[in-house]
Amino acid sequence: MVRRGDLRQCRVVAAPGPPDIDLPPGQIVLGIDKFGFSSNNITYAALGDAMRYWDFFPAPDGWGRVTVWGFGDVVCSAHDAFEEGERVFGYLPTSTHLVLAPAQVTDAWFVDAAPHRAELPSVYQRYSRVAGDPGYDPGQEDQLALWRPLFMTSFGAAEFLLDSELFGASRVVFSSASSKTAMGVAFLLSRREPSEYEVVGLTSARNVEFCERVGYYGQVLPYEQLGALAADTPTLFVDFAGDGALLHDVHHHFGDDLKYSCGVGFTHWEDLEAQPDLPGPKPQFFFLPAWLENQRGRGFGARYGAAQREFFPSAASWMRIERARGPEAVEAVYREMLEGNSDPAVGHMLSLA
Repeated sequence: MVRRGDLRQCRVVAAPGPPDIDLPPGQIVLGIDKFGFSSNNITYAALGDAMRYWDFFPAPDGWGRVTVWGFGDVVCSAHDAFEEGERVFGYLPTSTHLVLAPAQVTDAWFVDAAPHRAELPSVYQRYSRVAGDPGYDPGQEDQLALWRPLFMTSFGAAEFLLDSELFGASRVVFSSASSKTAMGVAFLLSRREPSEYEVVGLTSARNVEFCERVGYYGQVLPYEQLGALAADTPTLFVDFAGDGALLHDVHHHFGDDLKYSCGVGFTHWEDLEAQPDLPGPKPQFFFLPAWLENQRGRGFGARYGAAQREFFPSAASWMRIERARGPEAVEAVYREMLEGNSDPAVGHMLSLA
C-alpha cells in the first residue's frame, strides 16, 4: 500500500488468503503470479484520485494499492465455469491474491461484477481467460504483461492523432520521450512516410543517446534545448511528462503555431502544476477508456493486433526484461520509478509473492 497523499510512504500489509477466505458462490480467488511495472503505474498512482484508479481495489482510509497488469492463476473457485489452475490476464492490485466475481463469462474472457467497480471504466473490468484468448502466446507472457496496457495506450493515442491529421501540424514533439508509452506512439508515427512530418523527442540529457539509438525519433533533444526548435513550424505536443514548467515553456515557445497539446502521461508526477492562461490551444488529456468506447464495431481488435505483432519484435531489440520477486524487490522498483531513476532499456516483471 502507498499513502495517497504522499506516494513515497509505502508498506506491506498481511491479509487473509487461501484457505482462510470465505468465498461466496460465484466468486474466484486468483493467486497473482507476475505483473509488469513501469512509469505507467506511477501515472496510475499520481492520478489515483482524479481518475479513480484507487477505487478499483479499496484500501484503508488514506492508503491505496498501485494498480498493475499481469497474470494470475485460479487457486480457489466457487464458480461453475472456473477450475483451479486456470490462468487469467488482467488488471490487478500489487497483492498476492485477488477475489473476483466473474460475469458475462465466455471461453475467452469475463468481467468482474464486484459492486464497487460497477461505475468504473469498463476497459479495466475485463479479464482474459488465456486458454481461449487468440492473442495469447505462452512464450510472450512477459511482453504481454509489460506492453499490452502500454501499447494499447500508444496505439489509441497514435490513431487519435493520425485520424485528426495531426491537427495540421508538420512536427510532433514528445516529452518524456524515453518512456515506454511514448516509444510506442513514436514507433507508430515513425512507420509513416518521413516527409509527412517530423517526430522529435524531448528527454533528460542522460536518455538522449538511448532514444537516438532506438531510432523512432527523427531528432532527440534534452529538455534544456527546446529553444533550438524553430518556433514558427506548425507543431503538435504529445506530453507524457505532465511537467507544469515544461508545458509552460512549450506553449510560450510555439505560441499560435502550437496546433494541439495532448496530455497522455505523468512521468514527472511531482511537477503537476496548473498552468492558467497558456498561449495556443488548451491542453487536452487523452483518456484511453473513453476513446475505446468509440471503437466498438470498427475493427479495433484486428488493427491493434496487427500493430502489436509489428511492434513486439522491434521492442525486443532494445528492451531487456528483469524479473524479481518479494516485497523488497517490488518496493525497490516502485521507488526507482517514483524518483525517475529507471533505465528505459529495462522492462520489470515483478511478483509480491
